[in-house]
Amino acid sequence: MNSMTRRPQICILGSAEPGSAAYELAAAAGAALARLGITVVSGCGSPATRVAAERAVAAGGLVVSIVPPDEMPPADWPATVVIPCGMGDARNLLMALAGDACIVIGGRAGTISEVCLAWLHKRPLLPLVGCGGWSDGLPSNPPDERQNSPILPWHSVQELEAQLRTLGLVR
Repeated sequence: MNSMTRRPQICILGSAEPGSAAYELAAAAGAALARLGITVVSGCGSPATRVAAERAVAAGGLVVSIVPPDEMPPADWPATVVIPCGMGDARNLLMALAGDACIVIGGRAGTISEVCLAWLHKRPLLPLVGCGGWSDGLPSNPPDERQNSPILPWHSVQELEAQLRTLGLVR
């Protein structure tokens, strides 16, 4: 990749609790994205999005964290760049737009809003399936009938990498 070329960016959306299969896959996904030279965008607000950022940083990757308050987080925040937006839940639009695609892991209401915004703005969605949570149903139940963007499910990091290749985000 040319040093003047923008790196692909992937947003990590969702939630999963420590010890769950989804949490472990979020961690592995963060490390894999760093290894592939993809910038991770994570709010780091849930255990799953935080562990993905931690593993990406540990693997030498770039992590951009868009946080809802208007204050900088503590110095140990797992990110190389932090953007405090002061927008509360309106930050979800920034999360939806900041990636070339969005990985969706589990999730609750905030994740649903981010996914719908990503869908409206034609961002590909990469839902983790087979581990429970809201992302499980996304491939068979898209936000609406418009087919705005691809929904490419994954069960393992190898499948995630294959889906990223399908989107042309990995060489």
